[in-house]
Amino acid sequence: MLRLVPPLTLLLFLGPIAAGLAGTLLPAFGHLPVLGMDLAPSDPWRMLAGAPGLGTALTLTLTSGLLSAALSYTLAVGLCAAFHDRAWFARLRVTLAPLLAVPHAALAIGFAFLIAPSGWIARLISPWLTGWETPPGFATVADPYALALTMALMLKETPFLLLMILAALNQVPSNRLMAVSRTLGYGPITGWLKAVLPLVQRQIRLPLYAVLAYALSNVDMAIVLAPDTPPPLAVQLLRWFNDPDLAMRFPAAAGAVLLCLVVALAIGLTRGIEALTGALGRRWIAGGSRGGSGTGLRLAAGVGGGLALALSLFSLLALGLWSLAGRWRYPDALPQSIGLSTWMRQGETLALPFWTTLWAGLAATLIALALVLACLEHEQRRGRALSQRGLWLLYLPLLVPQVGFLFGVQVLLVVARLDGSAAALVWSHLLFVLPYVYLALADPYRALDARYERTARCLGASPARVFWRVKLPILLKPILIAAAIGFAVSVSQYLPTLFAGAGRYATLTTEAVSLSAGADRRVVAVFAFAQGGLPFLGFLLALLLPAWLYRHRAGLRRIG
Repeated sequence: MLRLVPPLTLLLFLGPIAAGLAGTLLPAFGHLPVLGMDLAPSDPWRMLAGAPGLGTALTLTLTSGLLSAALSYTLAVGLCAAFHDRAWFARLRVTLAPLLAVPHAALAIGFAFLIAPSGWIARLISPWLTGWETPPGFATVADPYALALTMALMLKETPFLLLMILAALNQVPSNRLMAVSRTLGYGPITGWLKAVLPLVQRQIRLPLYAVLAYALSNVDMAIVLAPDTPPPLAVQLLRWFNDPDLAMRFPAAAGAVLLCLVVALAIGLTRGIEALTGALGRRWIAGGSRGGSGTGLRLAAGVGGGLALALSLFSLLALGLWSLAGRWRYPDALPQSIGLSTWMRQGETLALPFWTTLWAGLAATLIALALVLACLEHEQRRGRALSQRGLWLLYLPLLVPQVGFLFGVQVLLVVARLDGSAAALVWSHLLFVLPYVYLALADPYRALDARYERTARCLGASPARVFWRVKLPILLKPILIAAAIGFAVSVSQYLPTLFAGAGRYATLTTEAVSLSAGADRRVVAVFAFAQGGLPFLGFLLALLLPAWLYRHRAGLRRIG
């Protein structure tokens, strides 16, 4: 029975993505049988090429996506190189998890509240520093160069890359390499970049590609922070897919194929840059320069990391403050009154999206957890770890732009009469929850001391009993943390909810993004704060429950 789980899991992954891509490719070349519409194969591409603002949309997509990914990577690597030898660096992994739990849309809305001309930063420095008695006339949100979107993407993706680098460091002998480099006289930063980074780079290649793919194709953050006319390409494609004129599905499908090609080219370009940098880096390493103490680089990395952390935290704080604010005139730094009146007024409106978010997230997380645990247990019993090809398949939903295959998935659901059903909604979330749950749980599961299992087997326990009575209790904490990550991923899903839910399910994310277009800032803050608070509660439960259950078992607390 257990051996059937890995192929079933792959089917759940590859089936919808392959069907979705096929369902997007057909209308991209003029064939849309579900609507009974046919065009010449080149017509969708002519319609796409003739769409006004296509060049600007593509430029915004490329600049924001490539620049944010480059900044995230540089900052994450810089922080690791500069502070790997500090005592607090080892504890950074626990600190990053709650930041990762914040949904993209909630961070984007909070960041907009922070940097807008009437935002919190302008209020804090006005009028005593700027002289502004009214909000200034320039655009800091929805700016024509999508700089706000680029910055927000960098804030969200840097913790993810940092966490991936920390996980990769556990798989390379970084302490031994650094000890050797120090013995040979290398500075701490130069030694890390020359001895450790080349090994780590191989481990974080796929996470970096996932960051790049998301940055080039994100929709929810772009709706909040990018310009409206024209918007980045992914947002424009969503508008065409939702257009009342069914003929617009053809240029939308062609645009989705174009976006997939852009992502593929960007990943290829990144791989080429990595190869070129590796060749140049080998010369640098062979040159033998030891580097100095790296005080300047350490200062730059510290300032950059501190600024990013401060902007992220103040964005979340701005959400909470706006949700509680009463009257708040510009340029007052703080609201004149604080209370729960907005929460109470929106309580009834908030209830349905809240419960939809909760049950969809719990269902997708529990299914993902069951599949991942079964796959990992099967892997251990067979004694074969996941191959590199399997890892690529696992990352596939994160590498293919969502808008590139979700329309095809929607067509498939319509044909199967599952469009707008609860099963379709959970299934669409499961596509993105499962990879994160696997990545979060695989290392702790494989790292469990094999002597526990051998001892239990020697005492006569069956493999199933060892799994239920030995492995699961010991691994309770990492299992709950993986579940919390999966739940946070489900809460943040925007496009899958729109396409698979067919507009019948409103979640906190869809409501927060739609309200961000122009509703009362207090109401938007209530929905966005609730969206960000739900995953945080999941992480809190994941940390507190094992501590309470094992309060009388110090050994289990230490292992978990």
